[in-house]
Amino acid sequence: MKQIDMTNVQEAGEFTTLPAGAYVCVITAVEDVAAKEYLKVSYDIAQGDFRGYYKGIRENHPDWAWVGAYVKSYKPAALPMFKRFCSAVSKSNGNFVFDGGTVNADEKTLIGKQLGIVLREEEYYSNSGDLKTRLVVHTECPIDKLANQKVPDVKRIKEDHGNNDFVSVPDNDVQEIPF
Repeated sequence: MKQIDMTNVQEAGEFTTLPAGAYVCVITAVEDVAAKEYLKVSYDIAQGDFRGYYKGIRENHPDWAWVGAYVKSYKPAALPMFKRFCSAVSKSNGNFVFDGGTVNADEKTLIGKQLGIVLREEEYYSNSGDLKTRLVVHTECPIDKLANQKVPDVKRIKEDHGNNDFVSVPDNDVQEIPF
């Protein structure tokens, strides 16, 4: 192992995991990625026991750019979901309007605005091949509709039991590859 200096390294403390659920959130940053037609929306929990949850993580891990962030595409095929997002923000913030065009297309005006976000768990395989779960934004809604939102079950990875074009080759098979 190479030598490292941990003199000024603070030992990691206990880590509280945010459970899947419906949360009042605040938008903390927005970046327009125009070339790919999406907004990168950063958010944090605005109320309750987990208030400021992602801020704490970002302070300790500034290189974790996608913690508490997600993408809202405004490509033509995604416009119904983008409109739901715009509506949730607008209805959660009184007279504020963000519609991406006609009235207000300045994404920076979203910063500091609240909305309801439903987080669900989904399975994924880590780089080491381990099956893990992570929280993802399932949907947005106006804050006054948050109590009526159902948190979906964990989105499981579907196992592929169908036929595929791959063939298992035993380790002791010494035939040459035909290409």
